Amino acid sequence: QVQLQESGPGLVKPSQTLSLTCTVSGGSITASDWYWSWIRQPPGKGLEWMGAIDYDGSTYYSPSLKSHTSISRDTGKNQFSLQLSSVTPEDTAVYYCAGASGVVVITTPSQYDYWGQGTQVTVSS
Repeated sequence: QVQLQESGPGLVKPSQTLSLTCTVSGGSITASDWYWSWIRQPPGKGLEWMGAIDYDGSTYYSPSLKSHTSISRDTGKNQFSLQLSSVTPEDTAVYYCAGASGVVVITTPSQYDYWGQGTQVTVSS
C-alpha cells in the first residue's frame, strides 16, 4: 500500500518561498508510469492541481502557477518536493501530495489514488 506524508512549515511570510516535502513509502517514486503531484485546496474552494513529477523525473506544471512553482525529487530518500516562490495570502491552503499510475500526466485531482493527509500552510506576516 502506497502511503504519502507531507512535511514543511505551516506559516510562511508574504514574498517568501513555500517549501514542502512528500515522503513516499510502500512504493518507489521511480516506478514506471507513476505520477506524483502537488494539489492544494484554498479555504472555501475546490482542489487545484499544481504540478507533478513523473517516474523519469520529468516535470509538469499548471499554466497558472508555472512561473513560480518548482517540483523536484530525491530518489535516494524516495521524496519529492514543492517550492512556491513569492507567495501571497492567496496561497493559503491545505497542500496535499498525491500519486497515481497512468499513461500520461494526470491533472484531475479526483483521479489520484493515493493521498497524503494534507498540511495547512498559511501565508501571513
